[in-house]
Amino acid sequence: MKKSGILNPELSELISSLGHTDLLVICDAGFPIPKDVKRIDLTLIKNIPRFLDVLKPISEEIVIEKVILAEEIEKFNLGLFEKIKEIIKDIPIELIPHEEFKKMSKNAKGIIRSAEFSPYANIILICGVAF
Repeated sequence: MKKSGILNPELSELISSLGHTDLLVICDAGFPIPKDVKRIDLTLIKNIPRFLDVLKPISEEIVIEKVILAEEIEKFNLGLFEKIKEIIKDIPIELIPHEEFKKMSKNAKGIIRSAEFSPYANIILICGVAF
């Protein structure tokens, strides 16, 4: 039995398949997930697990070159925006309109759905390389 890191086998498999420039989305409970993108739904009940509960361990397992957020997060969920910045530290952030964010998500290698019930709790992680 694996004793540390991400234990969910489907999520672990997705993470290990990521390569440079691949997109990985972590979204809230209400995000419209495109039908042709691999979905890993972690929801249990409202707000379990929270968005940050999903982002933090994933950010510790992959190389992130850049993150993309909906620009609306600054106005409608500033507290979450600040916590995301704490987790990702000096990784560049690009803010785009939410409609554009939804279109970009169609190109993701996978989308991980959290049970977050707060607005604009969605992130695109652009994978980097470890060398």
